Amino acid sequence: MILKEDSSEQKLRGAYYTPLKLAKKMVDFFKDDLSIKSILEPSCGDGVFVDALLESQFLSQHKRVTAIEIEKKEAEKLSEKLKDNSNIDVVNGDFFEFYHKHKDMDTYDLILGNPPYIRYQYLEEHQRKLMSDILTVQGMKAKKQRSEMAEILTSHGMKANKLINTWVGFMVACVHMLSDNGKIAFVIPAEILQVAYAEDLRLFLSNKLSKITLLTFEELVFPGIEQEVVVFIGEKGDSEKGIKIVELNNLEDLENLNIYENGFQKLNHVHEKWTKYFTTIQENQLISDLKRDNRFQTLSETGIINVGITTGNNKYFSVNKKIVEKYDLTDVVRPLIGRSSHAHSVYFKEEDWKENVDQGKSAYLIDFPDTLLEKYSRGQKDYIEFGEKNGENTGYKCKIREKWYQIPSVWVPDAFFLRRNNLYPKFVLNCCAAVSTDTMHRIKFKEGIEPERIILSYYNSISFAFTEICGRSYGGGVLEILPGEVGKVLVPVLDCVPLEKIREVLHQVDQIVRNGENIEKALDIVDNGILKEYLGIDEKMCSMSRGIWKKMQHRRLKRG
Repeated sequence: MILKEDSSEQKLRGAYYTPLKLAKKMVDFFKDDLSIKSILEPSCGDGVFVDALLESQFLSQHKRVTAIEIEKKEAEKLSEKLKDNSNIDVVNGDFFEFYHKHKDMDTYDLILGNPPYIRYQYLEEHQRKLMSDILTVQGMKAKKQRSEMAEILTSHGMKANKLINTWVGFMVACVHMLSDNGKIAFVIPAEILQVAYAEDLRLFLSNKLSKITLLTFEELVFPGIEQEVVVFIGEKGDSEKGIKIVELNNLEDLENLNIYENGFQKLNHVHEKWTKYFTTIQENQLISDLKRDNRFQTLSETGIINVGITTGNNKYFSVNKKIVEKYDLTDVVRPLIGRSSHAHSVYFKEEDWKENVDQGKSAYLIDFPDTLLEKYSRGQKDYIEFGEKNGENTGYKCKIREKWYQIPSVWVPDAFFLRRNNLYPKFVLNCCAAVSTDTMHRIKFKEGIEPERIILSYYNSISFAFTEICGRSYGGGVLEILPGEVGKVLVPVLDCVPLEKIREVLHQVDQIVRNGENIEKALDIVDNGILKEYLGIDEKMCSMSRGIWKKMQHRRLKRG
């Protein structure tokens, strides 16, 4: 693929070469399968998978191997090394172009490799069109067929957008090129498990494959690269559809792994995250039962959940007391809870905000009024001029505004939900008319709802489990949850609990959070004193949910 020249070479090429140990094991999974006659490696790079095929003596039988490589030098080196192997054909070319030429003529019994990880935005226009067409044909909906990769995607029914990565196009195209009982084995980003842009891909794979196995690793597979990967193994066929996730510590654990052992769960044909399959069949049954239990509701049923204020430049618009005083900003600022480190409690009170102010934190949000600039004070004008002098107005969000220094959609929420979390998420009651940037989500409860009821309803084992299930984790052990995902979190309906009891328990939870105590102490109080006592929720529901939360929390924190 010809790539844009405005990023690092590695980012543009998506070149993360597979360790030989991993490649050999991936080949070993299939070496005894006599039905495999044709093999495709769509992005062979330095030839590690070809080497693994040769070392395993997989190619001693009459098998046809096609290895494709975009980089001319790499392809030439591999061709020279394999010149005496007549059953291996090395093709120097773009896989997307290869796919469009061969998709209706050739199929393969085994396709394996490590496709490049290149963001859609780094592809040239013709490449976007090809990928877009691939996705649309398979039923994934495209805004427009304007690019090479986008052509692949849209032809299979998917959307092509700037978040889509080349590995998605590779997977869709390769699954399409599998024979009736063909198999695919790819090293791909762990993003496939959870990110929104892969929703259509997960549905596509669920429809096209009968068995899916995912191998995950606690340790990073690529030395020196903070990219969590999984090994994806898929099989076509008529057998009952199933999926399983095998969790491994490192590559050493592959040694005695048998991927054909039982343990498949039923694979559902819905737009869902595959992180749910980290839980057991019994745990998944509990999750399904809870979703149908009328003692619970989703957070989206309680109010509006939005991202915090999009300033376009948080550093400029979030300021400390010194800046406020220096530029005469007192009349144009609002109390701000700007970072997760600013949220020390469940109740965010005026004294909490003042403590942040006294510590020199950026605890003010500048909210310039929609009025003539000449009506601003001299200091306020100076701050705007300071921003323009330093290019603070050149970012996309600021640039498209009529007046770059005026922030839209500023309103005071009832509560905040932290977007990124470490040990556990926080749901915070707004007690001082504060606002937040997009580092937090803001919630406005429906009329008639007591905010304290909803805040307390979150601090229990069941809701914590659902937060881990609905959110997504990244390197560093961070749990990120977006507004739509927050809305799917299940919370108990506490209408039957007296408000005095609600406040009593919520103050206990608040003290635990303020003191930095183990949050499980708070969960115990709510599980036992509210869920069991007032809602009749049994111990098994609570304990199993606690187990789900701790298991998924532990999994992400281990990668921190």
